[in-house]
Amino acid sequence: MAWQPDDLVRRLDDVIEVYGAAMGYHAALLQTRRGYVAAHAGRPGFRAVATTGDDGSLLGFGYGYTSTPGQWWHDQIRASLRRDDGKSWMSDCFELVELHVRPGAQGHGIGQRQLRALLSSVPHRTVLLSTPEADEDTSRAWRLYRRFGFVDVLRNFYFPGDDRAFGILGRTLPLPARVPA
Repeated sequence: MAWQPDDLVRRLDDVIEVYGAAMGYHAALLQTRRGYVAAHAGRPGFRAVATTGDDGSLLGFGYGYTSTPGQWWHDQIRASLRRDDGKSWMSDCFELVELHVRPGAQGHGIGQRQLRALLSSVPHRTVLLSTPEADEDTSRAWRLYRRFGFVDVLRNFYFPGDDRAFGILGRTLPLPARVPA
């Protein structure tokens, strides 16, 4: 289901819980993320989706917005790309900020449905995201992004304050009508 900015903020405790479980982050870091997530809801081009269980529990969520200069993530990635690559990937870009499914709910197509819903009709030429580096054969996230045609933009990228390496992946939009299973 599509979420409005107020929906994300209203369910912020649930969003942070799912985010922490999916990413394996400790509680102290999760508290700092609360403010960032709430602030993201006010960014231009904000879009969000969520999947809830029959009992109303949050099983997964995703959101993003228009990526522009002056935003922390945008500036980190742009500074690391060659000039032509930066212009090509980031001049008309939707930043897929978060896409997570509660670990116990993974493997049932929730991430795929959320990704498709989030990126359908996005009025941008490209989409970029970052995901922790992992074995592409065993990581559900990597397999999902590859199935949707995401390609490497940067690999083994380190964000300030995080000791894990990330892959920066991108693809042109729109998404294909069908994605291989």
